[in-house]
Amino acid sequence: MKLNIKIPIQTINKSYQKNKISRIDFDNFKAQLEVIIKKIDADESEEQLKNVLIQFLKNTFYQNNEVNTKGRTDLAIYNGESNKSTVGVIFETKKPDNQVDMISKTDLNKKALHEIILYYLQERIEFGNTEIKNIIVSNVNEWFIFDAADFERAFYNKGTCFLVSEYKKWKTGQKISKSTDFFYNEIAKKYIAQSETEIDCTYLDLTSFKNLSALAENKLINLYKLFSPQHLLKIPHANDSNTLDTGFYNELLHILGLEEKTESGKKVIKRIGEKNRNSASLIENTIKILETENRLKHIAERKERYGKTPKEQIENVALELNIMWINRILFLKLLEAQLVQYQNDNNDFKFLNIKNIVDFDELNELFFEVLAKKNKDRNSDVKQKFKHIPYLNSSLFEISRLEDETIRINSLQSRLKMPLMAKSVLKTKKEPIILEYILNFLEAYDFTSEGNTKIQEENKNLINASVLGLIFEKINGYKEGSYFTPGYITMYMSRENIRSALVRKFKETGLPEFKTLENFDDLKDLIEDRKTANAVINSLKICDPAVGSGHFLVSALNELIAIKSELGILEYQNGNRIKNYKIEVINDELIISDKETDELFEYNLSRKGNAIDYKQELQEALFHEKQIIIENCLFGVDINPNSVNITRLRLWIELLKNAYYRKESLHADTLPELETLPNIDINIKQGNSLLGRFALTRGHAPLQNGQGNCK
Repeated sequence: MKLNIKIPIQTINKSYQKNKISRIDFDNFKAQLEVIIKKIDADESEEQLKNVLIQFLKNTFYQNNEVNTKGRTDLAIYNGESNKSTVGVIFETKKPDNQVDMISKTDLNKKALHEIILYYLQERIEFGNTEIKNIIVSNVNEWFIFDAADFERAFYNKGTCFLVSEYKKWKTGQKISKSTDFFYNEIAKKYIAQSETEIDCTYLDLTSFKNLSALAENKLINLYKLFSPQHLLKIPHANDSNTLDTGFYNELLHILGLEEKTESGKKVIKRIGEKNRNSASLIENTIKILETENRLKHIAERKERYGKTPKEQIENVALELNIMWINRILFLKLLEAQLVQYQNDNNDFKFLNIKNIVDFDELNELFFEVLAKKNKDRNSDVKQKFKHIPYLNSSLFEISRLEDETIRINSLQSRLKMPLMAKSVLKTKKEPIILEYILNFLEAYDFTSEGNTKIQEENKNLINASVLGLIFEKINGYKEGSYFTPGYITMYMSRENIRSALVRKFKETGLPEFKTLENFDDLKDLIEDRKTANAVINSLKICDPAVGSGHFLVSALNELIAIKSELGILEYQNGNRIKNYKIEVINDELIISDKETDELFEYNLSRKGNAIDYKQELQEALFHEKQIIIENCLFGVDINPNSVNITRLRLWIELLKNAYYRKESLHADTLPELETLPNIDINIKQGNSLLGRFALTRGHAPLQNGQGNCK
């Protein structure tokens, strides 16, 4: 059996790598690491070293997990608070000077591995534990960390004919001895010696961190994440597209004046009950203006679509307006975070705060006088006040038909004070005006998620595009109590269906190289011309005729980019192939990393504000590849106008992730210009789902539970 050594950055989930680390948590980890390094003593007993390890684990990440021995197992991190829960991490520990029993990078067949195999088989066979996440062999200095999935393949699945059956015979007394030494020497040792399997392992030597004060902080970030429960216990993290930030979600509902309730077994979002309503909440503020000014008279001929009764109609019009406004504000928060990142964490590029935007009039001005106009067309006051905000060319910042016929956000009353939610993220007792509440609430979270890990000086929860996607889905399905497909399922369905559809597409070209094509895995070796292959992929049509929040189309977009990268046909704007980066879908997100270093790609300018050529080239390539796919391949229809707006928003957000400064504008005297967003309204339409079905008449495969199609 061979060991394939990996360094921490190669094994930490790349989506989790994006997460920022709290300064408080990082400093505590660093202090505890210094303690454990000082306490390592070869003269101490194994039991004493176990205690050192337990203290280290407890004092860093595992205060809420049982960390203790289990039977003969040296040490275990449990998945819960007590030893009644399942074991998540199994340890085998040795003294630092015990080279006889300790495994090494060149020799796995040692007693330490024999012992951990026994503990693992006991957990799997005797206790039926399928929740083991990692297996660790350590002498406190050296750490060999095996992912449980790799361990399963090497010692449980592939070993079914020998290792597992031999263990069962040994355990039931069918061998000449039931001693553990017999298992180690006659079963485990022989199996390892005979196996030709290669097993991955993360290797770490703590002695290389002895001089912590001299190490750059970024050298310790991956070590922090390696020991964290997000890695060792694989618990969800803030960038996980399947994890809802309930605190953010609940307070956003509070600000909107909505609540989530269970009715007939379904969770639905409704206007807060009459006794608990607050006139400052967005929906109450909106309803009051609509009623006072009799604004529904302007939509008299189509108001039935908003409900059967006047009460339903006014509530649904107000909610559609509120969702539109919140969509814009959240999009701007992502834009703000991105501009700050592009400018090397320069907070001068922050603009969405109560100092800049004092009332709803100024927010309305930001929507329509800034983002909807080129810099040269803005008036002088606006140019000065919002001097860092680029023109986006997005219909998101055009006055909608409903706004034109009813009210815009500047009609709302800015002076109304809003009570804080009971468990507000804001650390104040002061009752703020509604706009101040919205902006300060958003400022209490971190919206920067693209690029490499940084240490966060303020302790803020991360809200990235994936987490916002879940928020959009839940609010969008407010009436029906809609159930939305989890990210890991949309990711899987997109992958399987698109790859299957592409095999058909390539075969249908009639080109001789694709005549024998049977499956996607063979495609890479058959492609002879990148231009032809890109044209085939760009001709694929993916339609979701009940588009909802657009989650499937976002998954499809990411999958198509990843496919182009995997096939080696992704190109820079000059036609050269993108070779040095790996682009893949992880946790339903597109992750770009350097093939050699595994570091995540992050677009930014130089300290002098100039383009960094290799970053500029890749960012431009990714933006335009996404644009081509969105404009040519992705189509969506929904009867719900909110669904249509949210889908467009989510696709714009995906483009925003790869927005770039136009190189020629960086040296001009005027505002540096971001590449403008394309108009995608033509592909995402409001209408009956039959419209989407009609668009694809044959040769299609289901994409969304039989509702979406690839052709």
